[in-house]
Amino acid sequence: MTARTPYIGRFAPSPTGPLHFGSLVAAMASYLDAKAHHGQWLLRIEDVDGARNVDGAAEHILASIQRCGMHWDGDVSWQTQRYPLYQQALEQLGGLVYPCGCSRREIADSQVNLAGHHTQALVYPGICRDGLAPGKVERALRLKVPQSPHCVLSFEDRWAGRYSQDLTADVGDFIIRRADGYWAYQLAVVVDDGAQGITDIVRGADLLDSTPRQLYLQQVLGLPQPTYLHVPVVVNEAGDKMSKQTGAQAFDTGADPQVLLREAMLPAARFLGLDIQAETIDAFWRAATPAWAQLLQTLPRRP
Repeated sequence: MTARTPYIGRFAPSPTGPLHFGSLVAAMASYLDAKAHHGQWLLRIEDVDGARNVDGAAEHILASIQRCGMHWDGDVSWQTQRYPLYQQALEQLGGLVYPCGCSRREIADSQVNLAGHHTQALVYPGICRDGLAPGKVERALRLKVPQSPHCVLSFEDRWAGRYSQDLTADVGDFIIRRADGYWAYQLAVVVDDGAQGITDIVRGADLLDSTPRQLYLQQVLGLPQPTYLHVPVVVNEAGDKMSKQTGAQAFDTGADPQVLLREAMLPAARFLGLDIQAETIDAFWRAATPAWAQLLQTLPRRP
């Protein structure tokens, strides 16, 4: 029997505003999973998208996490301090990367022409794959996805079970550096997870369909594949994912710890399927960690 790789997990919020209830659910799940496996829990601020960052949001996020009694290991990492790593990965990808001059509208129009109707997902049809057309200028950088045979990627999610995606048909060549010059999420998150030795990723199910792109990047960059667990996302009354874009409010209003526990932490635990009885935040974590370990027994096990 081989020894299990020491667990290293992470929580990686974007500083586009304070954490809302859905963010708390994801943070709590990732923290509990790390503690249940006696592992490390790293904190990474994903501030690579400078256009959406909000002044003071990162500090509010760090304070809220601490007020909830979650303690990260090591120093907080910041994506804006890691640009040389992304550039190194870009150079490693070499000929798999090509410039694209297409706007989102052009891609959508090409799909209408090919299919006769709008498809739900915007799949890149490879317009610039063999070079920029006359008159086009570089906007973004894309990564080539194998065309024949199709690139079909599958993995076992510890919550959702087996998930498969035909990356060729469902996504196409995808962006790794955006038209505004910012590094794309897919590249940055894969490079960061590899550099930090992340073994287990626990996050919201809204990122489930991003995972095959990340698996592909891990393969072509020669990085190990973490284990994944995607928890259900919190939705609002309209059925939309709770997010800053849909008006989700901060879960941490600065109220005293007992109010924070009663109005945010206990409801987040219940959303995850944990029935916790606790009067203090310290007591909450003492009860929640074994409760999470017990919940894991009903899910696919970590390899």
